[in-house]
Amino acid sequence: MSNGSDTESEAGAILTRKDVLAREDARLAPYACRGSGTRGRRIEEPPDPLRTDFQRDRDRIIHSTAFRRLNGKTQVFVADTGDHYRTRLTHSLEVSQIARGISRSLSLNEDLTEALALAHDLGHTPFGHSGGDVLGELMREHGGFEHNRQALRILDVLEIKYPDFGGLNLTYEVRESIIKHKRPFEGADYAPYCPEEGPCLEAQVVDLADGIAYLSADLDDGLRSGIIERDALERDVTLWQQAREQALARYPGTSSRLLELKVVAQLISLLVRDLCESTGRQLAERQIRNLADVRSQPDAVVAFSSEVETGEAELRKFLYDHFYTHFKVCRMRNRARVMITGLFRAYREGSELMPPRFQLLAATDGLERSVTDYVSGMTDRYAQKEYGLLFQPGEGSLDA
Repeated sequence: MSNGSDTESEAGAILTRKDVLAREDARLAPYACRGSGTRGRRIEEPPDPLRTDFQRDRDRIIHSTAFRRLNGKTQVFVADTGDHYRTRLTHSLEVSQIARGISRSLSLNEDLTEALALAHDLGHTPFGHSGGDVLGELMREHGGFEHNRQALRILDVLEIKYPDFGGLNLTYEVRESIIKHKRPFEGADYAPYCPEEGPCLEAQVVDLADGIAYLSADLDDGLRSGIIERDALERDVTLWQQAREQALARYPGTSSRLLELKVVAQLISLLVRDLCESTGRQLAERQIRNLADVRSQPDAVVAFSSEVETGEAELRKFLYDHFYTHFKVCRMRNRARVMITGLFRAYREGSELMPPRFQLLAATDGLERSVTDYVSGMTDRYAQKEYGLLFQPGEGSLDA
């Protein structure tokens, strides 16, 4: 029969925010970021009864418009070149998976790590890095363009979800980690984020996981497209050779394409394991005991061993020589340059061509900045459609 104590027992089965924070404090390393120790939000809000602040941040990012748009933004290949190449969204999910695994191994805060991983590419333009490079040139005299700063602008200003504040009102730790990408932290943008302090370990993990994810993904996409030749990889790239030996030892007799996939997977495992082991040594050698010790370090604590770092640099050079500068990729980059430049100049010369919201932004934040907000937020397909409407009469619909 049910009684009052049954109700209490059933209620006790629900993990409240307080319970989650207590479990977190018991599990995390002393140098991890704790939900109980957050520096808070710009605008104070009542705490969620079930979720920690970092969990809440992650959920806000996932439900943002900018996050959904990542599905239409590509890494290297433009959206109309194939259905199986990576997008910014699939890349962000891969970074999240890799980063959470590393954070778990190091007893860091997985919720904060996940939030950072999912948000790290929000500021990217259509057409991969090519679009960002073009906007950087066009904005050189108007405050510049850098995708991490743009991600923070999206999260602080451009996302409109709440009636009582602009942006998503994320925690200090998430916002700080997005903008603190490369030292030195100089300039007005860094002033609110204690520029004398280094980033937390969770941010450093995401930074390295990003590299692991895009290097392995670009290898896979390059092999899939036929642009990268496997023989060249086996001849010139030490990390590929090591990963291939491990894959063959585990899966002898595997067919060629399946072997490529297993080597890529083995490469990720090799890099993740080295990163965890090397970082563990760094934590011990530097005698890091708490978060303050982390923030006082002159350089990154999360790092590969010197041997793997050399191998990673070799892999990056190989991809540059054999993939990023391939004529097919260069053609896509040139196409991106033409479209981004054309759109930017058209909207700058005629702001009435932009939606009303961005016309209003032009009055408050400057014309060039509002144009950049509009163009950088486009997906590949939307940018192509807009370019067609503006420069190729008869293309698309006037209702777009």
